[in-house]
Amino acid sequence: MKEVKYKDQIVAIFHGSNEWKENLDFLTPNETFIQTGTWWYQKGKNLMPHKHIINERITYFTQETIIILNGKLQVDLYDEYGNIFHQEILGRNDIGIILSGGHGYSILEDNTKVVEV
Repeated sequence: MKEVKYKDQIVAIFHGSNEWKENLDFLTPNETFIQTGTWWYQKGKNLMPHKHIINERITYFTQETIIILNGKLQVDLYDEYGNIFHQEILGRNDIGIILSGGHGYSILEDNTKVVEV
């Protein structure tokens, strides 16, 4: 997992398809608005019923998670002046989490399929 920082703040997290850990693995810190994690379990595992309690949160901007189902794309991260300060290539089953700052995507292969949450 790679955390990308700008001015000492985590602005993006990238998780490669080869970095999965068995069981539940949260990728985002607790203080982020979005909760992103991976599950890796074997047959027969039951996840306990639960509900999320009321937890008032204030957010000033949208955070998003992308999951590449097929193909390849490039993520560009921008500073407040519109300059690219980081680029990341994501492929099949990779995950990108954008927490803040400017960002753009370039599709690098035909039939690229992405889920955005």
